[in-house]
Amino acid sequence: QVDVVESGGGLVQAGGSLRLSCAASGRTFTRYAMGWFRQAPGKEREFVSAISRSGGSTDYADSVKGRFTISRDNANKMVSLQMNSLKPEDTAVYYCAAKWEPSWGTLGTNSNEYDYWGQGTQVTVSS
Repeated sequence: QVDVVESGGGLVQAGGSLRLSCAASGRTFTRYAMGWFRQAPGKEREFVSAISRSGGSTDYADSVKGRFTISRDNANKMVSLQMNSLKPEDTAVYYCAAKWEPSWGTLGTNSNEYDYWGQGTQVTVSS
């Protein structure tokens, strides 16, 4: 089992940057692929980005590609999401999630694949 806690959300103007962090607990962090999802008011939760156990494979939603960067630090059990050139449509609660993954290089883009979720952190981008 792994527990994840997000931090780093806040209010930022359009064009600005934020860095979200996800701290994981548990001895088996490297057994999990990690992902970020977000949910805006009145909308379904959507995929943002994911990273494999090794960190060597990453994926992004088209809406954030080129603006967001996911990374992980297995030694410190951390996953980060660097968000640049933020837009008002990026406003949402952002969730970190962990997916048990036997393969070192596989990741997941479907929320149904993920086993553990954090409580979320609010990101608000003003125009």
